[in-house]
Amino acid sequence: MDEHHEREVALGLREGRPDAWRALYDAFAERVWRAVARRLGPNAADVADVVQDTFLAAARSARTYDPERGPLWAWLWGIARVHVALHYRKVERREQVYLIRARRNACESNGQPGDPLEAAELALLVRATLVDLPADYEVLLSAKYFDGDSVDAIAARERSTPVAVRSKLARARQAFREAFEKPVATRTIGTRP
Repeated sequence: MDEHHEREVALGLREGRPDAWRALYDAFAERVWRAVARRLGPNAADVADVVQDTFLAAARSARTYDPERGPLWAWLWGIARVHVALHYRKVERREQVYLIRARRNACESNGQPGDPLEAAELALLVRATLVDLPADYEVLLSAKYFDGDSVDAIAARERSTPVAVRSKLARARQAFREAFEKPVATRTIGTRP
């Protein structure tokens, strides 16, 4: 994409024009895919997730792109790098959770009493599960169970009703249970960025 075309696309992005978004995607999608794939390795599903997250984040912030701060590629690659890093953090969390569960299962199957670090491991497992929930569920469950806030206090802070907060807490607890009980899949991890 030449400099003049890039300026037109940047202007179109700031104006929210669909043709500018298509031009950006057509110009850079393959390049983003290749760059992400070099960092994540051969797992196409992981690459697809990161590329999708990159373009979604770009779409959300396209109106704020400033061509004076650098070319479109630098802006888009900066977004992609953030999502590659987030992917690795998520993989690391899942591996930690997997190891904790495997260790606990080994202790339970051998009939051994719990490890003295079991409470700390369980806390890590709970926190890792919370991070995988939607942000509003994580905040709500943390306020209720870590901070000890009452439903009324949460409702007042959120400018909501206690009934609405209780309903959302029920949904958040269900989502937590499902995420907590879900088996952790192991993944092949490429070279770290």
